[in-house]
Amino acid sequence: MRVTRVTTAELDRLEFHAVRSGEHGEVAARLLDLANRVDAGSEISRAELFVRAGEQWEIAQEYERACAAYQRAIDDGGATVIDARALSAGALLQLDEIDRAGAQLKRLESEKPRGLQTYLHVAEALYAHDDLAGAERWATEGARRFLGRDLTPYVNDLLWELLRIRFRIRADLGLPEDDLDRRLDEE
Repeated sequence: MRVTRVTTAELDRLEFHAVRSGEHGEVAARLLDLANRVDAGSEISRAELFVRAGEQWEIAQEYERACAAYQRAIDDGGATVIDARALSAGALLQLDEIDRAGAQLKRLESEKPRGLQTYLHVAEALYAHDDLAGAERWATEGARRFLGRDLTPYVNDLLWELLRIRFRIRADLGLPEDDLDRRLDEE
């Protein structure tokens, strides 16, 4: 088996191909193959390739395959943009595996996820599956954790997106406006 390195540009090309062609399953299989052959010095980690494969399987509505790819990322333990446990929980919710999804989220929450992208993903997944209280909790925790930090422009945009979805969730719950909701007036 030949070991390979994967760059961000190569990953972008594969994902753009999937969007243009609709061949999400084929791209997922290619990403899994790359993950199995990637060199330790690769720009894109093995775990991130497993995550990206899982995302392509989800787009193809192959949630069991997505869960398997996310589990490979979890087992690998490498760095990923969105924590693989959050992505796994979202795919498990699609399969109506509520208890398994909850267990993933409980483990994740106890360790305080590193990236804002993870908080946003969990809030959106829970909101999409009508767990408004859980979505509000995750959105609030993420917003409070990242507000006031020195953020890159991209992460700052994600923070505002998180604040907007949090506002919609709170409105759906009938909750009164709070200090985080009022932050949206600054945008």
